[in-house]
Amino acid sequence: MAFQKIIYNTLTESEMVEKSLLFLDEIILRRTVRDFSNKPVPLKIIMNAVKAAASAPSGANKQPWHFVIVKDSAVKKEIRFAAEKEEKEFYEHRAPDTWLEDLNQFETDWHKPFLELAPYLIVVFKKNYDLDEQVKRKNYYVNESVGIASGFLLVALHNAGLATLTHTPSPMGFLEKILDRPENEKAVLLIPVGYPAEDATVPDLKKKSFEEISTII
Repeated sequence: MAFQKIIYNTLTESEMVEKSLLFLDEIILRRTVRDFSNKPVPLKIIMNAVKAAASAPSGANKQPWHFVIVKDSAVKKEIRFAAEKEEKEFYEHRAPDTWLEDLNQFETDWHKPFLELAPYLIVVFKKNYDLDEQVKRKNYYVNESVGIASGFLLVALHNAGLATLTHTPSPMGFLEKILDRPENEKAVLLIPVGYPAEDATVPDLKKKSFEEISTII
């Protein structure tokens, strides 16, 4: 493998602190939205965000992910129907009482209209192995790699001025069938993307303090 010299833009310490604060001020404004507008969003923005996600590091650079961008209204409707079927079963039978109690603060239920209202759904798939002419080639640190890429994706979409929701209906096998994905791909995340509805509200959540979530040794 050929190597190339890294391009590294050296900043002063004061510039670094300033940039870190600017990013912090921006990213803490990101919120999970459940009420979306159907206002159109340029596809180019979504494509750029996915490209940003694909720049994430991965085990042995295997890039064990695939992103399906869904904009077709009929497919979104089919996804909503299948997701609500699983969610209804979750809320009424599968979820333990403690889980439902933790969800009460969000006032959610099995109805998921955002799956049709949002102009785009991005479905993130992980690949535990690649298929090279039907030969299985193992991927490494798949969950970690796909998790990092998904984080990149959420930040890129927020940076572009869009709202997102990390939706994880369980099980998610219906997405593999509806989107006709190969056997080596498993859905891990369903992300509605768009503008928030004009009357959208979000819970007034409190994040843990720096002291609660970190240790300096």
